Amino acid sequence: MGSPQTRAATGPSNPELIRRLFGLAWRYRLRCLQVLGIQLVLLTMGLFGLSFTGIGIDYIRQVVARGRSDPSPIRPVHFLHMSLPQDMPPMEVLCVLGGLILLLSCFRAVLNYVYAVRVNILVQQNLVVDLRAEIYDKLQRLSFRFFDANTTGSIITRVTGDVQSVRMFVDQVLIQSVIMVISLTVYAVYMASLSPGLTIACLATTPVLWTLSALFSRRIQPEYAENRNLVERMVQYLAESVQGIAVVKGFGREDENRERFEGLNRAVLTQQYHIFWWVSLFSPAAGFLTRINTTVLLGYGGWLVVQGRLPLGAGLVVFAGLLDQFAGQVNNVATIVNSVQQSLIGARRVFEILDAPIDVRTPPDPVRRPRLDGAVRFDRVSFDYGHLEPVLHDIDLEVKPGECVAILGATGSGKSVLMSLIPRFYDVSGGRLLVDGIDVRRLHLDDLRRNIGTVFQESFLFSNTVAANIAFGHPGATQAQIERAARIAAAHEFILGLPKGYETVLGEGGNSLSGGQRQRLAIARAVLLEPAILLLDDPTAAIDSETEHEIFEALDRAIAGRTTFIVAHRLSTLRRADLIVVLENGRIVQRGTHAELIRVPGPYLHVANLQLVDGRELQEPMGRAGS
Repeated sequence: MGSPQTRAATGPSNPELIRRLFGLAWRYRLRCLQVLGIQLVLLTMGLFGLSFTGIGIDYIRQVVARGRSDPSPIRPVHFLHMSLPQDMPPMEVLCVLGGLILLLSCFRAVLNYVYAVRVNILVQQNLVVDLRAEIYDKLQRLSFRFFDANTTGSIITRVTGDVQSVRMFVDQVLIQSVIMVISLTVYAVYMASLSPGLTIACLATTPVLWTLSALFSRRIQPEYAENRNLVERMVQYLAESVQGIAVVKGFGREDENRERFEGLNRAVLTQQYHIFWWVSLFSPAAGFLTRINTTVLLGYGGWLVVQGRLPLGAGLVVFAGLLDQFAGQVNNVATIVNSVQQSLIGARRVFEILDAPIDVRTPPDPVRRPRLDGAVRFDRVSFDYGHLEPVLHDIDLEVKPGECVAILGATGSGKSVLMSLIPRFYDVSGGRLLVDGIDVRRLHLDDLRRNIGTVFQESFLFSNTVAANIAFGHPGATQAQIERAARIAAAHEFILGLPKGYETVLGEGGNSLSGGQRQRLAIARAVLLEPAILLLDDPTAAIDSETEHEIFEALDRAIAGRTTFIVAHRLSTLRRADLIVVLENGRIVQRGTHAELIRVPGPYLHVANLQLVDGRELQEPMGRAGS
């Protein structure tokens, strides 16, 4: 119905995105602290287990040396500020140490399970669900301008895939980064307490690794952005292909569409190959740098042991375990950097929705009118989409309560837009639109729209029962009210013929019904509201003449006492109006009743002559109602 707005080319910077992502995580700070607390306990247990292993190795070495006639006594085993009796048999000492290590392993297994569950609850069950609900809530409040500018595929991709990218930031970036920093600090301090010189020698490659990570991050970000765009194009094409399957099959385009989708699918795969290539290049390079540390450890650390400056078990073995843990955390840099880039791309697209301006909203101090009379006045109203030529120019039109106005015009003349301004699907660009003498921008939006029943040009039905679709705007309606609305719309008879009557569940979009049946259900949905104003966007376009006659006999009763706007092309519809307005290029060029306009040369007489053949109306409308 409108021209898309040009999507903003720029967005928040990466630091701004990261700041906002931290703000999002701050909402769940207590759960994050629980997760980090569990990780600290796991880290501590790991260090104890490693220390006990080193102590055990040194003790075994003493026992072996003593067995070879070493006169030196066996030193007592110390741990947790306690020591085992010096005369305890060696096997009992080793059993105690082994039992402690096994006990720690059991506790770590349990805590790892708790950690996995807490992370899943935090990220999956809370953050993702809450963020999707927040986005959906924002989508409900955005005006038609946003949906004109963004495709269905793009919106669906953001609510599904891009929200998962935000989840990835909290789970795989924020939490893992904090864990990595704490772990690296603890490991480095512990190693330095064992041997400062060996620690400096083994960690000398770490600055090189950080530099490599920064370069990788800068290089991989545009690759992820391009990949997300390609995925969005593929999803959009898939959605269009499914929605337009009848057109595809009707024109025999299955093979061409299959080839085009395959091309889009392959483009995604090719782009992913580029990403995988860079990730695969970075990971081995990071791994190589950490392996250099192991070489230094064996050379320099072994020399310290031989010189007696470092014990074998509690020194070199423990140091080796710490270095291995340190290297494992450093290798996580690749995963974290990779996740950061994916998160930033997805977060930028999610925040585009959350930051989208709400063009149409209830004013801070609205006028409340639960029930309107239905007087409508267009006072020099103009409308444009912001960057294109105006669609409507200086519309002056006054409609009294209970009057029926028919709007006639060629495709693109502004008929549908004119009606869309009344319920504030869009706001006027110039002039004023008054209902009951009040500017619609001052009315409470809910009050305004609940007084307006709308039947769109293309009737959309939900995957629900027939009764639920009719009662969509009034969920509390009784069965009697639903059936009354269906009778008014000439839908009651065909509904009773459905397998379960009013409880029949319709397929997606109501595709199991004919166009005329869908339209009649849409009319029933609008009539059920008992609205002060009815907006009918060419309601008889998809209905045969006999059904049209039935509908308008019923609507004559429903229209009585209500202000009605009808976009129409058929003379049978136009004749029923109290006032006919003819639009051309967004301007009113004729107005009057059928009897008045049929006598005046102009667009209306031209349309009437085209529809009169030997005194009979053509069965088809002269054109599809347009914007």
